[in-house]
Amino acid sequence: MIIQCLEGDPRRFSELWVPLRNITPKVLTQSLRALERDGFIVRTVHARPARNVQCELTSLGRSLLGLLDTARAWAGSHLDELIDARETASPGSRTS
Repeated sequence: MIIQCLEGDPRRFSELWVPLRNITPKVLTQSLRALERDGFIVRTVHARPARNVQCELTSLGRSLLGLLDTARAWAGSHLDELIDARETASPGSRTS
């Protein structure tokens, strides 16, 4: 989800947190650090006028975008099967 959010221009943490509001700030920070460590994003610190950090995809990170599009398309075409499987496996479900 973070990689998808960075598909366009570089974004500040607060700009990322809006579409990813279900992620806690701590987890978002940890995820951004892991993505940076693995070479998918680069962080740039701007000291002036006010200190802020922007994140953007590297060429390695951009190389994932097509794969993510493919995965989303697959999930969309198999959504009913995925929901059925989840409902079947849920703790309240009954098996025969």
